[in-house]
Amino acid sequence: MRAKLSYALTAAVLVFYFVLVGSRGVLLIKTGTLLTVTFGVAVLILPVIGLWFLWKNTQFVRRANQLAAELEAEGGLPVDELKRMPSGRIDRDSADEVFARRKAETEAAPDDWRAWFRLAVAYHDARDTPRARKAMQRAIALHEGKAPFCA
Repeated sequence: MRAKLSYALTAAVLVFYFVLVGSRGVLLIKTGTLLTVTFGVAVLILPVIGLWFLWKNTQFVRRANQLAAELEAEGGLPVDELKRMPSGRIDRDSADEVFARRKAETEAAPDDWRAWFRLAVAYHDARDTPRARKAMQRAIALHEGKAPFCA
């Protein structure tokens, strides 16, 4: 719940910022000179890109949460079996061991979104965020019945 609240607050602050920046771009365009119109258009591009990125990220998180809920209902969520250091951080060797099992599971069933979801969790635990995101995108695509891309 705390993560959702934090995400919502960050998104709200970003939307406020995009509106503020966008209004400045509109004011620059209204001035009417070639230089201010050029700057105004450039300033308007930033909020558009930011809103698009925020929208795509929100869709990704929503879909990943839907998969997690479905997997939880099936009793298939990965169990946290990782060893932790006294500081609470995940032991790297433990994460590598779990990762190897998850990778083998995914290689055995490459069209199973559940295996890809669990692999994404293993990548995340191993602190490999880019690969975790790609694996989760693959799980989402497989779940939605779309042709999966190469991960």
